[in-house]
Amino acid sequence: MNTAMNVPSNEGNERPASPVDPVEVARAISPVLAERAARFDEEDSFVAENYELLKQSGLVEAGVPAPLGGGDADVRTLAEMLRVMAHACSSTALAFSMHTHQVAIPAWRWRHQQVTAVEPLLKRVAAERLILLSSGGSDWIGGSGKAVKVEGGYRIKARKSFTSGAMAGDLLMTGAVLATGEGPDAVIHFAVPMKAPEVSVVETWRALGMRGTGSNDVVIDDLFIPDAGVAFSRRAGEWHPVFQIIATTAFPLIYAVYLGVAESARDIALDLARRKHPGPGLLDIAGRMETSLRAAQLAHRWMIETVERNAPSAETVDEVMIGRSLVARHAIETVELAMELSGGSGFYRAAGLERRFRDIQGARFHPLQPGPQAQYAGAMALGLPVTTIF
Repeated sequence: MNTAMNVPSNEGNERPASPVDPVEVARAISPVLAERAARFDEEDSFVAENYELLKQSGLVEAGVPAPLGGGDADVRTLAEMLRVMAHACSSTALAFSMHTHQVAIPAWRWRHQQVTAVEPLLKRVAAERLILLSSGGSDWIGGSGKAVKVEGGYRIKARKSFTSGAMAGDLLMTGAVLATGEGPDAVIHFAVPMKAPEVSVVETWRALGMRGTGSNDVVIDDLFIPDAGVAFSRRAGEWHPVFQIIATTAFPLIYAVYLGVAESARDIALDLARRKHPGPGLLDIAGRMETSLRAAQLAHRWMIETVERNAPSAETVDEVMIGRSLVARHAIETVELAMELSGGSGFYRAAGLERRFRDIQGARFHPLQPGPQAQYAGAMALGLPVTTIF
């Protein structure tokens, strides 16, 4: 996750004539996404066709501020867009959430911190419909990869895993660890042009769920990043104010996807359950499913409300990550109960429920995972430092 500003040019798509309502567009294209979803899942194939549809529909630039040529959508609207999309195709929504949060973060900095250095990137996303990639959990607070200082810049060697949408990406927003020789190592952050000869995608993504996200490894082999291409640097293994912005902004968007997966599983299960006799056991399972889903919805609402304070800090990271844990726990439980409610009918692939059951498991693996999240929340509650808890 990164907010690099100085990016190489990539001439391409023109922006739409007028901004679109991202939520309404997501609803409009959902039948197409839903019709394709099972095929992508069964073939372990990346949702490339859907990315073309997202570009044509104007969703790529939805989060760019209007004065910079985009749709001016805020985090709440973008989260709703992703939630709706996830009902139709979990993989498309999750992969696209990575681009979406990489746009939302510099957009927030432009709106609320008057950071003009992000303007070139945001303008290009709008004008050229660039797809931004996140190296996600493989590039968390500790950093990964190696940067070596050379004249005029840095040489980068790295392997970034879990890069969702790698095959469709234009720029990978990432970082690398720079050994300082004095005290803690640093991490420098920059954008990697995916078409550079030093960059390759290794197709490693054969996974339990979210099979269409194309979350492959990206290998960076001796890529030169000029000094001017470094967005910011920080200490490795410590929270930085920019990462407080990243964590506060990104995770309500990512977990909107898992909420949508849980809601769609609930809908499928209810449709199947209505064909059965409504005995006490059936009602009990349905009621527990509804209760779990409501808990996930309420927790996600809290995440959105935390973002809307527009004051990223250690405290907002705590609140968002508590929400992330609650959404994950209750969304997974909702889908488990949906499987139980549907009975044997839900076991067939044709119902679409077993795919949601596999896809929802991804909610377990994004940071902060349960151990670090509990430690972070505990330290905050006790008034202890959280700088190195991640």
